[in-house]
Amino acid sequence: MQLTGSEIIIECLKEQGVDTVFGYPGGTILNVYDALYKHSDEITHYLTSHEQGAAHAADGYARSTGKVGVCMATSGPGATNLVTGIATAYMDSIPMVIITANVAKPALGKDSFQEIDIVGVTIPITKHNYIVKDVNALAKTLRKAFYVAQSGRPGPVLVDVTKDATADMCEYTREMPIEVKPASENIREEDIEKAVKLISKAKKPFIYLGGGCVLSNAYEEVREFCKKVDAPVCDSLMGKGVFPGTEEMYTGMIGMHGTKASNFGVTECDLLIAVGARFSDRVTGNAKKFAKNAKVLHIDVDPAEINKNIKTTASIIGDIKEVLKRLNPVIPEIDRTEWKNRILELKENYPLRYNEDALTGPFVIEKIYDITKGDAIITTEVGQHQMWTAQYYKYAKPRTLITSGGAGTMGYGLGACIGSKVGNKDKTVINIAGDGCFRMNMNEIATATRYNIPIIQVVINNHVLGMVRQWQTLFYGQRYSNTTLNDSVDFVKLAEAMGAKAYRVTRKEEFEPALREAMELNIPVVIECQIDSDDKVFPMVAPGAPISEAFSQEDLESK
Repeated sequence: MQLTGSEIIIECLKEQGVDTVFGYPGGTILNVYDALYKHSDEITHYLTSHEQGAAHAADGYARSTGKVGVCMATSGPGATNLVTGIATAYMDSIPMVIITANVAKPALGKDSFQEIDIVGVTIPITKHNYIVKDVNALAKTLRKAFYVAQSGRPGPVLVDVTKDATADMCEYTREMPIEVKPASENIREEDIEKAVKLISKAKKPFIYLGGGCVLSNAYEEVREFCKKVDAPVCDSLMGKGVFPGTEEMYTGMIGMHGTKASNFGVTECDLLIAVGARFSDRVTGNAKKFAKNAKVLHIDVDPAEINKNIKTTASIIGDIKEVLKRLNPVIPEIDRTEWKNRILELKENYPLRYNEDALTGPFVIEKIYDITKGDAIITTEVGQHQMWTAQYYKYAKPRTLITSGGAGTMGYGLGACIGSKVGNKDKTVINIAGDGCFRMNMNEIATATRYNIPIIQVVINNHVLGMVRQWQTLFYGQRYSNTTLNDSVDFVKLAEAMGAKAYRVTRKEEFEPALREAMELNIPVVIECQIDSDDKVFPMVAPGAPISEAFSQEDLESK
């Protein structure tokens, strides 16, 4: 049948099973929005307060559901406002398709009104991108975009369409989506055998889980693998929930704000098994001194990650789920009681601690965990509150911590919270923010109230840029350059002005009733928790130091 380019875009979204889109209209994309209007009973569009919020919402939707997130924007500033969200998704390998419209083909390259080469802008931060100038290429390009976004190592794909291509007509025939098969072509039997030998000979193995375990939906296979190897388990920020945080042999996060049990245990191990992880600098600290006593077995879908940051002894390249399906049956049973006892000793000697006499970030996180019984989706912004959320909430399932890892994007969490709630309507979804981050995206509260999306926004307000201030305290001689936010902004009034219910909490005993009422109300709620400006995240590894030198507040005081 003959359809316009805009109608083809909508039909291709329907082909891919897309029923949710986040975006913001404008001149060049009006044809697409007009076509979307006619299909509003099939595809729900959420108008965010800012295009960046749309990108983050699509990202949160993708992370929490495992589906492809979709967002749209017009040309020029509409498209460039998506860039931070695209980069955030790219750094954490999140499958998204971003549709932008550009000026008509004859106007390209002429500095036309709202003309930006968004394909050129996003080349470094997309898995792939396209510009479509001919309506006849549109359906094929969109189908390819969805396939590329999901296959192998996932990532965001941008499709830019000229305005005339959205109006022109061509023949359209519906097609089934291209089947996305787990990457297994590079899994070699000799690599499996080498891995088994390393595991068999190891007396002190340690397992390090990353975001790839979540992206491949391999948590059942990962848990079986951890049980078979019979070793302690740590994770990165992206790997939370793959291995339950309540398990005895779980040691917590590794790296700059990881636990001492994880950092010291990895330093002592003789075999480090990295599964779906990329050895980020925030994990390794000083890479030359990272796991210096260990051989390294690296399992990852992306061959570019092997030996990129840490030299490996052996590797298996392939989808984590497919690799472990082959590896698990051939792992021998070995008693590692002595090594496990050593790890339990580290856990006992170095527990996480905080001031229990005051309202603090860790107290708030633990109380959220208790009240939700660990059965919530938690999104975060970036900073101290993010690290406390990683440390003190025990994630039992994957896709329940939604946070910006690689990019560290302040302003990410509220949009991601909205996307996560839209994709998981039966779940309690809570965004945890610092006051600095909340300022960057608090306009999205208006999005939540517009659609009555019952999210809970917790603002841990210390009146400073907490993580930056922590660095200024420890490494910059307490010179607090432009990090103090002790001004007249009233988050409760702001939230109420945007139509949300709001609470201010200044004492420990006030938080639980506020959160319980927020959960019962089932409307958008903001809870501001005022804490001390000098609360810090510990343990910590100084930048450039090895993780074996993780220190706590007690360590500083004893010097």
